Amino acid sequence: MNQRIFKLRVAILTLCGTIALAGSSQAYAQYRRAIHLAANATGLPFSDGIVVGNTLYIAGQQGADQNGKLVAGGIGPQTRAALETIETVVKKAGFQMSDVVAVNVYLADIHDFAAMNEVYKTFFPNPRPTRTTVQVAALVNGAKIEISAVAVRNPRVHFVPASNH
Repeated sequence: MNQRIFKLRVAILTLCGTIALAGSSQAYAQYRRAIHLAANATGLPFSDGIVVGNTLYIAGQQGADQNGKLVAGGIGPQTRAALETIETVVKKAGFQMSDVVAVNVYLADIHDFAAMNEVYKTFFPNPRPTRTTVQVAALVNGAKIEISAVAVRNPRVHFVPASNH
């Protein structure tokens, strides 16, 4: 092959690679979408959710009403309010509760676990998402609970049970 043609091909391939990389970083920047709820209009430095590709990351939500005030009545009503807020973020992002794959629950008092669980189990269809539940030293605003989650829409990889052979 002629040396001049070879150098021209290398230059063209390099240029195409550079354009592709530049385009993919612009696409990535456009690929991230923030989800904001009116209740978080307090100027706190976080989004209620971030969509990246087919994944939604949901910030920790406390048991607050539409005005951002904790609901009265203890762990049951606060759990319901937190999960309703998560459901609002999920729907606003174009996902469904069946898309939620992982949940983290932070309790101010681990003795509230059973009461929290009674409300929690009404929000997720089978198969239910994975979940971690821990007691923390304290939550902001004196909340009894905070819940965060991750949802994945239309996953392309399907679970295939392992063979016992």
